Amino acid sequence: MNETVVCVVGNVATRPVYMELAAGPSARFRLAVTARYWDRERNVWKDGHTNFFTVWANRQLATNVVASVDVGQPVVVQGRLKVRTETREGQNRASADIDAVAIGHDLSRGTAAFVRSARPDSAPAATRPEPAWETPQPSDPPVTDPAQQHPEPAMVT
Repeated sequence: MNETVVCVVGNVATRPVYMELAAGPSARFRLAVTARYWDRERNVWKDGHTNFFTVWANRQLATNVVASVDVGQPVVVQGRLKVRTETREGQNRASADIDAVAIGHDLSRGTAAFVRSARPDSAPAATRPEPAWETPQPSDPPVTDPAQQHPEPAMVT
């Protein structure tokens, strides 16, 4: 499928609006994206043109957006770009929407605290035993629990 996937960094321009639809929760808000450039003659940053996008979030993303995002906050939005044209009052108008896949705060401009949301349709996940992370010393007794003989490997990033 040929879709235009974009990653847009901007500021939330309107409060997210939450709706319960037949397909599940949905939310939308406007995102303002202003280009900035360095004016060499005056040695200052200047604001350029501002583009506005309507960002649409669905299902759990919609619920989390309403709980996490507010006007003026810097965010990063990734999703599919949809450009629509319509005729209103005899004039052709174009609008750009983003069907969001991921939305998060722009951490280059502030901090955020992440809180995992509960899954509404499932019971709490079974907890796995904590692997033995300590390196055994030569004086330690051998491991007799078969689950700890081959602990999960550590993830390296």
